[in-house]
Amino acid sequence: MGEVSDERVAPHVMPDIKPYRSMITGEVIASRSKHREHLKDHGYEEVGNDSSLSKPCQGIPDVSPQKRKELIRSQIASLTDKEFRAMHQRAIDNWKWNSREK
Repeated sequence: MGEVSDERVAPHVMPDIKPYRSMITGEVIASRSKHREHLKDHGYEEVGNDSSLSKPCQGIPDVSPQKRKELIRSQIASLTDKEFRAMHQRAIDNWKWNSREK
């Protein structure tokens, strides 16, 4: 006869995240739902390291400099004000981070 196991089979329930201070605004985020909402409100997207979930990079089309300018202008023009402000803030933050003396 087979052996009887004392192991119980049950679904795994993932606990909520521990509260943390947002690097974007400094406010305390205390739940997964608030975390997702906070990222969305500020134009950020959480990504992991699972490459099967990411879209392949399409790169920059091989066009003349003038057509490239037109492409960039049309992409910026299609942004909402909120998206533009978030993109602009990320560019400023990136510039500040990369311009620090080392």
